[in-house]
Amino acid sequence: MDLEKLRCDLSENNQLHLLQHWEQLSEADKAILLDELSRINYSEVNGFFKAATESLDCKADKLDNQMLPVPSDVFGSIRTTDKYLLCQYENEGLKQISDGCVAVLLLAGGQGTRLGVPYPKGMYNVGLPSGKTLYQLQAEHIVRLQQMAEEKHGKKGDISWYIMTSATTSKVTSEFFAKHNYFGLDERNVSFFEQQTLPCFTFDGKIVLESPCSIAKAPDGNGGLYRALRHGKILENMESRGITYIHVYCVDNVLVKMADPVYIGFCISKKAQCGNKVVRKAFPSEPVGVLCRVNGVYQVVEYSEILPETAEKLNAAGELEFNAANIANHFFTLDFLNTVVREKEQQLKHHVAKKKIPYCNEKSQTIKPSSPNGIKMEKFVFDVFQFARDFAVWEGLREEEFSPLKNADGADKDTPTTCRHDLFAQHRRFVEAAGAKLSVQEACVCEISPLVSYAGEGLGGMMKGKTFRPPLVVAALGESVKSQMVEDV
Repeated sequence: MDLEKLRCDLSENNQLHLLQHWEQLSEADKAILLDELSRINYSEVNGFFKAATESLDCKADKLDNQMLPVPSDVFGSIRTTDKYLLCQYENEGLKQISDGCVAVLLLAGGQGTRLGVPYPKGMYNVGLPSGKTLYQLQAEHIVRLQQMAEEKHGKKGDISWYIMTSATTSKVTSEFFAKHNYFGLDERNVSFFEQQTLPCFTFDGKIVLESPCSIAKAPDGNGGLYRALRHGKILENMESRGITYIHVYCVDNVLVKMADPVYIGFCISKKAQCGNKVVRKAFPSEPVGVLCRVNGVYQVVEYSEILPETAEKLNAAGELEFNAANIANHFFTLDFLNTVVREKEQQLKHHVAKKKIPYCNEKSQTIKPSSPNGIKMEKFVFDVFQFARDFAVWEGLREEEFSPLKNADGADKDTPTTCRHDLFAQHRRFVEAAGAKLSVQEACVCEISPLVSYAGEGLGGMMKGKTFRPPLVVAALGESVKSQMVEDV
């Protein structure tokens, strides 16, 4: 787009201020700004702003009177399902993996800023003896799961791994994987694609100019997944690979079960287009979203959207009526994602977050405000639940499936230390379930490589009847981390 055409477009959309420093720019900076501004559909983003901010000045309605709990016919739980049925679900999930029909999709756009590091959160090591990062732990779970599927069904199938990065994390993430040889996975089965961004706006609808030659932008939320899938032609790639089922999750859960075959098998048994894995709320006022039905469709309702008495309400069994805590762990069929991306994505509403957005003043200086001066717009990945005709909900155990990494050490929760201790505790349970003991029970170090065991299986042969002295670190043959299996006598 040439300058005059851009100037006309900006004027028509009330954004001409973006060229206010044009005459002072060098030729190189002019080229940078012209390229950036030419990529924006101003009519579209102005429309996003208008729709997203219509309710900013209105008090949000509470949803209490419109909420209903998840119905029993779409609900299943690891707590109440008998072992025979669990085996059936797992076998079906492993069969689909063996047939090459399963993909995992990682939402990994976030930086580790709140952890105090300048790199993507997936590259963070929570302090395990092995030194493994979140990316490595997840990759090795995939490697082991592929082996389990082949052992069970006699056919080798690959799990395709799609990783959604952001503009700031894309290059460093792909280089990190290449440097570590994709952690034992076939490079051809690991694909990266970028989350899109949106301009940041002032409260009166002006796009924020961050510097004389650049605007302020922000990722469009984890619900930007659907726009990114279209832009990156990811669904076409999945279709070419014969993928039918997709597991979507966030990078920061150290206990996530990659492509959990029980979860996948359960959703298939329900003929679900869309599924959500949940855990029970820790306490009524826990600040998490809860899955429920609102006006006949499935929705994640944020804790701020309901009254305390609703959060504390009990059902006939004496349990919280709205107890299904969302943990960003979703199941989709490829057909459903195709429908969302091609027909429904435009119906998803942007959510508004008031933020302190750096801006360029009249003297061409970038100012960091001390209070919110504008908004960022984002969509949520779970907002597509409303489009699902057939839905399924699987409840896992929090202690086995959910330990998020959100904050640096020193915070009250969700820190590297809490994640590390949750993983150690889980692996101690694996040891005990294998018929072994640890000579020290409380808060001892116990790490088992995902290459050895995906979820506690296969440990009996090496451990049954033995007592080990911590620290216990079990690595697969060929791993750089040496096993420390010291047996007490």
